[in-house]
Amino acid sequence: MRYSEMHLPTLREIPSDAEVISHKLMIRAGMIRKLTSGIYSYLPLGYRVIRKVEQIVREEMNKAGAQEVFMPMVQPAELWEESGRWVHYGKELLRFRDRHERPYCLGPTHEEVITDLVRNDVKTYRQLPLNLYQIQTKFRDEVRPRFGVMRCREFGMKDAYSFDADEEGAQNSYEKMFKAYNNIFRRCGLRFRPVEADSGSIGGKYSHEFMVMADSGEDAIVFCEKCSYAANLEKAEIAQPAKKNIPEKDMLPLESVHTPNARTIEEVSAFLKVKPENIIKTLIFNADGHPCAVLIRGDQEVNEIKVKNYLGAGELELADDEIINKATGAPRGFAGAVNIKTRVIADYSIMNMINFVTGANKQDYHLKNVNVGRDFQVEAYADLRVVEENDSCPRCAGKVKFARGIEVGHVFKLGTKYSKAMKAVYLDKDGQEKTMIMGCYGIGISRTVAACIEQNHDDQGIVWPVPLAPYHVIITPVNVNDKSISDVAENLYNKMQDEKIEAILDDRDERAGVKFNDADLIGIPLRVVIGQKNLALNKVELKIRQTGENKLIAVDEIVNEVKEYVNKVFSSAE
Repeated sequence: MRYSEMHLPTLREIPSDAEVISHKLMIRAGMIRKLTSGIYSYLPLGYRVIRKVEQIVREEMNKAGAQEVFMPMVQPAELWEESGRWVHYGKELLRFRDRHERPYCLGPTHEEVITDLVRNDVKTYRQLPLNLYQIQTKFRDEVRPRFGVMRCREFGMKDAYSFDADEEGAQNSYEKMFKAYNNIFRRCGLRFRPVEADSGSIGGKYSHEFMVMADSGEDAIVFCEKCSYAANLEKAEIAQPAKKNIPEKDMLPLESVHTPNARTIEEVSAFLKVKPENIIKTLIFNADGHPCAVLIRGDQEVNEIKVKNYLGAGELELADDEIINKATGAPRGFAGAVNIKTRVIADYSIMNMINFVTGANKQDYHLKNVNVGRDFQVEAYADLRVVEENDSCPRCAGKVKFARGIEVGHVFKLGTKYSKAMKAVYLDKDGQEKTMIMGCYGIGISRTVAACIEQNHDDQGIVWPVPLAPYHVIITPVNVNDKSISDVAENLYNKMQDEKIEAILDDRDERAGVKFNDADLIGIPLRVVIGQKNLALNKVELKIRQTGENKLIAVDEIVNEVKEYVNKVFSSAE
């Protein structure tokens, strides 16, 4: 492509509304332009990168036995009502009515549509397993779109759905997709890590997120130094401690203490002169309309997702003042487990505590020397807190550490969440009706592009890995008005075209510095510079964007040098 013919409106200034590096550089490099809040147009350079991600995804999905389909973005409400998500999905689901007043939504995902498609066509076990995927536009009405295409409202996504006859088949489908995802992100040239994750609103009981490692990542990743364990912060597990027998003789007498205006852990700690780790927080939750008290050590934070999953609740929120008063007989801030009128579950962190402080279920009072067993009973202990750095790994004796990452893919074992609700059934070998077992596998295409930039950039601009680069090489004649220079540039450009090397010829009548800055900004991996001084030696300069290395190469060898460099990168990623 000739630079003079490209629609490539680069910018020198940083956009005022851009918050993260990828957003700033995608706008400055002429990749995207904002249409309205959370909705972007992709310009030619940006769309080339999108198509490259899509091609890698297609190749690996096809290799794994998945078949490509294309489903409507507009979805009828009755399908979502069947699955139960029409009400529960929330305001991110953009609902509207057509001219006949029939309700529809713009698809944020396609579980309902694909389940409807398969249930109508698949009737027998002989038609299973089945894995269908699409690359399509999604719409989620984010309350506050931000970070450019990292968290926008309209975005490109690959979503696949597997249907199996039994759990063994479902596990096999999951493992195929897990392997395919590893291949995809490796071929994209990204540093990534698959981590255990919570399934969220999609459903299912088992899932992995694929995280691109980046210091600017919005998600915390927990990983073990000694073994392969990794999870996101929501999912990261705490190893269960061994239960100790606490002799009753070590338990001090229960004592009620007047604590005027001391409600928070910090206030109670200062008033009673005890450390926060010697205080128990009693949090009252409303789980599907039923109250539940959750106990956790005062210096730690409850993980509401873990609580919700443990209770099997569809909806979970902190209880309001009325529920708290009914359960404790006191206002907010003085709850404790002794004589509380609700079920009590406790985090592992209090399992071996002795003589601790809790609320007294009485305004302006707390209890000292409280002990489990003697003063109250716990229904069950569970992992209910947020993991902290240097906690013990749940898989080995190592310590966990934190890193930052950007989620670009997610694989789920859905089970029968949708197929049961929507009656996606088949006949087995004995003619018995069985429910299909499903899996769901998503990749954010546009998000992958942004994550790549977050991971690969410097002060000058983007540093594309070769597999995702919009072009592999930019040929830069320093003076297009010098015929000897421009002739060599044209000749090299034509040869690279013949060799199927993706090249830009910067044929603009601009200063060399402007051309160099633009090449660095848009992040082309290789730059061939043609100047009179080196040309007199029958050589050109080859600059490698990633390393900054400069090499002088003979004119008649430069095409092969570029080709070998590109091919080597692609072969190492296979």
